[in-house]
Amino acid sequence: MHCFLDLLQTKFASAITENKEIEKEVIAQIPMKRMAEPSEMAGAVLYLVSSASSYTTGTCITCDGGLLA
Repeated sequence: MHCFLDLLQTKFASAITENKEIEKEVIAQIPMKRMAEPSEMAGAVLYLVSSASSYTTGTCITCDGGLLA
């Protein structure tokens, strides 16, 4: 089983981002080498709340900076 963590620049992630050593380890695993901004999730959220996703069920939309690529 592969364990990973996506890092989004939010208050929730502050437990990681406030510890620079842990933040550095997590970012090293992300191919884009940076945290995501909340606005970068907007496209996936917009899709899910729109009628374009009316036939979408039981799937995960991965927004991970290339981590699973």
